[in-house]
Amino acid sequence: MQKRNYQQQSLAGMNPVELVIALYDGMVRFLNQAIAATEAGDVHARRIAVKRVLDILMHLQSRLRMDVGGPAKSLSEFYAAVFALCLEGSRLSSAERFQEAVRCVLNVREAWQQVAQDPEVRAMYAPPAALAEASVRASGWTAV
Repeated sequence: MQKRNYQQQSLAGMNPVELVIALYDGMVRFLNQAIAATEAGDVHARRIAVKRVLDILMHLQSRLRMDVGGPAKSLSEFYAAVFALCLEGSRLSSAERFQEAVRCVLNVREAWQQVAQDPEVRAMYAPPAALAEASVRASGWTAV
C-alpha cells in the first residue's frame, strides 16, 4: 500500500506535461509486458497489458482540445494509429507490432520531454510559491 501512496504523491506534484510523459511511460511499460506475454504465449497477460495501453490511449484522446487547435489533430491521429497497432498486435499475437508501437510512443514521448524542458512551459506550471519566489528574485527585492 505504501508504494501506491508514493505513486499518488509523485503524480500529485507533476504539472500537466509531466503527467502526459508519465502516461507515455505507462504505455511503454504495458507494451513491453504485452511483448513478453506474447513471446511467452500467455494470452491472458497479453490481453491485460493491451487493455491498459488502450485505456491510456482513450484517456489521452478524451483530453484533447480539438476546438483549440494546435497539435490536437496530429495527436488524435497518432493515438488512433497506436490503438490500431495494439489491436493488430493482440489479434495477430505479434510482438513486432507491439515493438513498433513502443518505437512510436517513445518518439512522441521524446517530443513531450523537450516541451517539459522548455523554460516557458516550466514557468507556466510552476507551483504558486515558486512563482512568487521567482518574482521576488526578478524584482531585486530581498526578504528582511
